[in-house]
Amino acid sequence: MSTSAGTGSEYVGETPHADHEAHQHTHPSDATYIKVALVLAVLTAFEVGTYFVEDLSTTALVAFLFPLMILKFGTVCLWFMHLRFDNPIFRRVFFFGLILAVTVYCIALSAMNFWSSSYGS
Repeated sequence: MSTSAGTGSEYVGETPHADHEAHQHTHPSDATYIKVALVLAVLTAFEVGTYFVEDLSTTALVAFLFPLMILKFGTVCLWFMHLRFDNPIFRRVFFFGLILAVTVYCIALSAMNFWSSSYGS
């Protein structure tokens, strides 16, 4: 039986780091991160490309950019912030914040009559 120094707690039959080791995972390779970065770059190129489309209504623009924003947010959170490998509560907190932000944004746009055909004219 071993005693950890300074805490007085005893570990019977296991090391003090056994719980930590049980929750470890293998990280993706560098190539995986490069692939994810390339996907994000392509999505960003699509977003920037909307600037050059002449006859795109504002509603169509928002309808195109909202899903891209959500997809990019989720990709960055899951891969680069490692939420894919953490406790699921962290994922839920981030995605609840995303849903809340999109809801508030849609409410604000509705309050400004964004969805009507006379917006901006």
